[in-house]
Amino acid sequence: MAEALIKEKKKIHPHKFTLWVGIGSIVMMFAGLTSAYIVKRNQANWVSFELPQEFWFSTCVMVLSSISVIMALRKFKERKMKQYRMLMTTSLSLGVLFILLQYVGFFHLWNAGITLQASVSYSFLYVIVGLHAVHVLGGVLAIAFMLLRSFSDRTKHYSTVPVELVNTYWHFVDLLWIYLLVFLIMIK
Repeated sequence: MAEALIKEKKKIHPHKFTLWVGIGSIVMMFAGLTSAYIVKRNQANWVSFELPQEFWFSTCVMVLSSISVIMALRKFKERKMKQYRMLMTTSLSLGVLFILLQYVGFFHLWNAGITLQASVSYSFLYVIVGLHAVHVLGGVLAIAFMLLRSFSDRTKHYSTVPVELVNTYWHFVDLLWIYLLVFLIMIK
């Protein structure tokens, strides 16, 4: 019996496996986009651009939100639900702030004439960063769902799996953003 429990603990939860498969797919998509970016940038009509300052601010916000998600998971495991809710609210707010800062950054780019139609290089920027923003929005919705769920009196189930899934996904979109920012700075 004890041996069976040890084997069961070593298995990856099916939801975690599914999340990792999804993350692998997202990595492949962004690898393809950044590879295409590198190939296209060697064309004669490629136009270099500077990233707006808001992208740097949003990076700091994203890192802070990852820290708050880590702390929220810790509080959930300790069953300190009040602190968990506060930290998830912080994470949610920072996620929304990230999206708003991205929007403001793109607003400044658009006003500077860096539009989708202006150049293929600008189109790549909008597609790559826009797709990342969609994935962040998915993470924000997941955090919001987990926060709402934490207020439910119906369930007193303390499975850490859903919180760990959100935690893993949120760190992934954080690391993905850092990669994309460095990529866009280094490969002009």
